[in-house]
Amino acid sequence: MKLKLFGKWGLFLSGILFLLSLMAYSPSMAVAAKPEKAKKEDKGPKVNAAFDFKKMGDMSDFDPTNPIIPTGDTIKIGVIGSHSGAAALAGQMYWLCANWAAHDINKKGGIMVDGKKKKIQLFKGDHMGKPDQCKKMVERLITQDGVQILWGSNQSNMMKILQETANKYKVICSNAIALSDELMNATNFNRYTFMSSLGTDQVAQALAYYYGQKKKEKKFYILCQDYLFGHDMAESFKNGLKRHYPEATIVGEDYHKLFLTDFAPYLEKIKASGTEVLYTADWIPDSSNLLKQMRQMGIKLPVANIFLDEPSFLNEMGVEATKGLVNVSIYMDKGSVFKTPEQIKYYELWHNQWKKWKAPYNTRLYEHAWTGNLGAYTQNMYWLLSVIERAKSTDPEKIIKVWEGDVYRLQNGKIVKMRACDHKVVQDVAVFEFVPPNQQKASFNAPPYFWYQSSSSYGVGFGVPATVVPAWMDDKLDRCKGKDISGK
Repeated sequence: MKLKLFGKWGLFLSGILFLLSLMAYSPSMAVAAKPEKAKKEDKGPKVNAAFDFKKMGDMSDFDPTNPIIPTGDTIKIGVIGSHSGAAALAGQMYWLCANWAAHDINKKGGIMVDGKKKKIQLFKGDHMGKPDQCKKMVERLITQDGVQILWGSNQSNMMKILQETANKYKVICSNAIALSDELMNATNFNRYTFMSSLGTDQVAQALAYYYGQKKKEKKFYILCQDYLFGHDMAESFKNGLKRHYPEATIVGEDYHKLFLTDFAPYLEKIKASGTEVLYTADWIPDSSNLLKQMRQMGIKLPVANIFLDEPSFLNEMGVEATKGLVNVSIYMDKGSVFKTPEQIKYYELWHNQWKKWKAPYNTRLYEHAWTGNLGAYTQNMYWLLSVIERAKSTDPEKIIKVWEGDVYRLQNGKIVKMRACDHKVVQDVAVFEFVPPNQQKASFNAPPYFWYQSSSSYGVGFGVPATVVPAWMDDKLDRCKGKDISGK
């Protein structure tokens, strides 16, 4: 009898052990055994709000050359940038992107703030790249035009003026464009400024990490603009190589004045240096002039960059001249671009509207809503408007309360978080190598399966998590002492 019982129990225990072994080696059974844990891992950070394509207003009458701008009792936002001068192209982009988001909201009747639904009124603030002009213009927007929120701007020295003025008058300042980490350090931080753009350290370290993982080239030459942003980007890249790619070497380093027309002296040094990659943080028009003169001098080096992605210029250069450029995107995500049917519909909406636009918005620069700069600026404005909507007020204190620690999902699915202690964005980034049209399907995974036929452009995105290259945090800022990169 004991033997029979033992035999039955033995079979029962063997069966249990067999099932446990299956659970250990079968992912589906293991997940089923711990549903709560799997749910949390799949969800990621809790999102407070998200871009919703289904709730977009009627965009059929949107015309960036003649935007419909309401007046009267409105939410007044100043769009600050170089709307004229050598970098006027940058201002064109800001005006288009800000107006696209504002038009969408206004077609739906506006945003409920302080007990009343108000539309968005945008004011164009042109600093012309001149500090004195910037200070006067921003003061005038606030004191005379009644602007309640500042949004901009290219050039970190101009952005610093925006921040200081916002702090003086206690209005919200959204830094959607300038990347210098120094803007949010212990010296320059103020409660009214929020930096929703990427920071220099994260951008440069992402490029260093990319090369460290790919391990193709080891010799780098740095050429950047001679001001705060250029020097920050250079230092961060050098630090990134030390951290992520210690085998690499810097064989040369130079800085040039803004809006340079003749790069030949620098290019001769680069050519003689034996470098394998040129690293630059230059933005237009310097970035385009640099590449053009490089190719004219027969220098076929790959260029690691952030702003060498202006499509009109790249299409003029052609497929071969633009092949192999390595771009860290301030907006795009890893892998292929279109991950949902809604994202394809949004792309088609923008692209079909672009076909109707007149100069200067009928160029290749504005064809795609997904490219780094256009996508980032447009979605940064949507994020700001979402914060105002959830704050239900233009009161700076109420906006600050909502935006600190806010988690938002962009139109492309990327999740961004506003770190509460220093008002800097925490997000993953992606690096792209530019490839010929027949290889662009790796990123442009919908008809026509290429970005451009007359230029190399984005291949598949290489993801760089924020945990690997985090947004820089100044440990001297009292608010951030004892916090990790997420702000906790």
